[in-house]
Amino acid sequence: MRVSHSLDQVAVTFDDEHAVADAGLLLTASLAQHLGLEALADEVIDLGDRPGAFLPGRKVMTLVHSMAAGGDFISDIDILRSGSTAEVLGHRAMAATTVGTFLRSFSFGHVRQLDRMCALALSRAWTDGGAGPGEGPLTIDVDSTILEVHGYAKQGAAFGHTRQRGYHPLLATRAETGEVLHLRFRTGSANTARGARRFLAETIARVRKAGASGPIVLRADSGFHNAKVIDACRAKGVRFSITARMTSTIAAAIDQIPELGWVPVADYPDGGFAELAETLLDDGTRLVVRRTIVLDPAETLFAVWRYHAFVTDREGATADLDVDHRRHAQVELVIRELKAGPLTHCPSGRFNANAAWAAIATLAHNLLRWTAIIGGIDTRPVAAKTVRRRYLNLPGRITTSARRHTLHLPSRWPTANHWIGALAAVRTITLC
Repeated sequence: MRVSHSLDQVAVTFDDEHAVADAGLLLTASLAQHLGLEALADEVIDLGDRPGAFLPGRKVMTLVHSMAAGGDFISDIDILRSGSTAEVLGHRAMAATTVGTFLRSFSFGHVRQLDRMCALALSRAWTDGGAGPGEGPLTIDVDSTILEVHGYAKQGAAFGHTRQRGYHPLLATRAETGEVLHLRFRTGSANTARGARRFLAETIARVRKAGASGPIVLRADSGFHNAKVIDACRAKGVRFSITARMTSTIAAAIDQIPELGWVPVADYPDGGFAELAETLLDDGTRLVVRRTIVLDPAETLFAVWRYHAFVTDREGATADLDVDHRRHAQVELVIRELKAGPLTHCPSGRFNANAAWAAIATLAHNLLRWTAIIGGIDTRPVAAKTVRRRYLNLPGRITTSARRHTLHLPSRWPTANHWIGALAAVRTITLC
């Protein structure tokens, strides 16, 4: 074949019934099948006599596969219905209109059913798939975010503290892998800490039931600095590291730190200077404080110390705790992935339909994470777009011979060996 030729001579026809869009979905679909996710959804989700109640598992998994491949609209489901793509999903892809009707039938109770299904899926991935922390440490990052929407037809959307119209969900992530452990969809006017204590209790119970028997640490920003959250951590035996709000109590505690108590931070970037110190609050909680100053000649006359504090009951050196607490910012990477993908918008005008959409989005996100972990693709958290580009968004073609299907993928694909290894690992999973 010639290396270069005129593209004007290439004829195009959309007539290949054996072609497969996003053929790499065989990886995630195989994992979902071995974890029994479709049957699990059929067992847990019951819409009664509402429209779209038939085969809930198939509709949930159709959305999951579409989102895993990069779809962020309900209409993107139609790509799964092209050619022989359904052959790599393990089930027929439902129509976009059918799935839309299904989502609009959700009530608050049905969203909770879907949430329970996500919890059980996490348990199966951790215990049967081996993706969990087991007896090892687990760090939970809790945060909230604004899902911006436009127009006035979105039920529950409102202007929050960011002055953006949208929803304000809570989410908890696993710092070591980027999995979403729990998500609670809330109206846009909800305060950051609203429902945080119950959300935290549910998250801890969820990971314990899923098999996390080791030490747990909760990291959070100042929006979760309140007595209820701290009491919930202590009641559940969870260590915490929470950014402190600069209240009068915290400010007074910082003022009491002697100048000799401040220790310079080594290897701080040029153009700045930082020092660390700690003290104890009245309840015995450690207050770790970092103060920074910018050494900009243009600001010399007005340069002042800026204080950043967090409360913790963890043991360890002050510097080590400070470094680890600042890693809480990596929760923003998970939020960015979700908001760049299926949560880039909320498709329905109904609040509970959008809540169901968000829950399914977290399941799709986790399915990509579990594929990477169980398949041994990478020991580090791998960005969703990286998994899609290297392992899912492959062109393919299905052929049949002697009643055996063969999926033909491009020769010389860069990650072919990893892909085959991941598929082999996924296929060894059996449910207990």
